[in-house]
Amino acid sequence: MELPRCLKVLVSGHVQGVCFRQYTHLKALELGITGWVRNLPNGDVEALICGGSTQLDSMLVWLAHGPDSAQVAGIRSSPHPCDLIPDSFRISH
Repeated sequence: MELPRCLKVLVSGHVQGVCFRQYTHLKALELGITGWVRNLPNGDVEALICGGSTQLDSMLVWLAHGPDSAQVAGIRSSPHPCDLIPDSFRISH
């Protein structure tokens, strides 16, 4: 069995005020991803996603487009330490 990995992802563009966090939460639950998503003061959305390689790849593809109401300009992901892997996915406020 593959060990889970965690990625920190920054999503830029028109991604706030379009239910991006709620749709991200639903997609994470669908894929079995754990972690969190939150809005940043600069208008970006930040997420921590943890799971297997296939799960993370699918989530990154989804985040690159987001929900229909969003206009994603770009995403940046970087490995994040997996010391404490979350047991669920939550929306941070």
